[in-house]
Amino acid sequence: MKTFYIYTNQTKDGNGEITQYIRDYLNLKGCLCRSEVDDKVEGMIVLGGDGTMLRAAREYVSYHIPMIGVNLGTLGYLAEVDREEIEPALDSLIAGRYELEPRMMLGGIAVIAGTSTSPQTALNDIVINRKGALHAINFNIYVNGRLLSTYNADGIIVSTPTGSTAYNLSAGGPIVEPRARLILLTPVCSHTLVNNRSIILSEDDVIDIEIGRYKPGEKQEVDASFDGRCPVSLNEGDKIRIIRSDEVTTIIKLSEGSFLDTLHRKMRVF
Repeated sequence: MKTFYIYTNQTKDGNGEITQYIRDYLNLKGCLCRSEVDDKVEGMIVLGGDGTMLRAAREYVSYHIPMIGVNLGTLGYLAEVDREEIEPALDSLIAGRYELEPRMMLGGIAVIAGTSTSPQTALNDIVINRKGALHAINFNIYVNGRLLSTYNADGIIVSTPTGSTAYNLSAGGPIVEPRARLILLTPVCSHTLVNNRSIILSEDDVIDIEIGRYKPGEKQEVDASFDGRCPVSLNEGDKIRIIRSDEVTTIIKLSEGSFLDTLHRKMRVF
């Protein structure tokens, strides 16, 4: 790689010191840093944390540019490179010592009062949770047009394998190898003992989540968010259709360690 775009979280690099350091280093090595994203950019360097990676992925998904993250936050599971590893990481990018790892994304379209909204994408998850009064939400889950289950819960997470180590994990969902091709459904604080488990579905399944009626006379008000952003308000009778997106996010991997090695090192899972 010789041509890059640097996507910076301004709150994590407020004075632009790290951004300028990377730009100067790449220029010294004969590389070019573009001021905007175009078809000449070969790789995107994202400065921030996992949230910044998710924003960059959604914002530039149509450009199909491989991304690598420099962790300026805390955990940094998606952002592979730590501050002290910046120079070796840049050298590896320039020399072509990396692998490209495609990650599946989700697409969601809400149907509100019979009208469809614009489609949205998510690399981690699409989450439906309550707003307003603190009461459970009634969800009717349909898969390929057939009723799968009904949940009474605080929310539900529809996650990709990449997102399995995010909110899905906090809600008790399983960890999935990020290159897998499947969709996870995990209830948040289910109010029943029976339907409190995650469900793993095929990547080709079509999922419709309908907002049902929890109690007569109580209005259901919920938000559907995409990687924690772009909330869409839903009410009783509204639904959201979720499928595997045609788009993918390509992550640049420098480490030769396995997925399990990363879990042990960053999350202390094993």
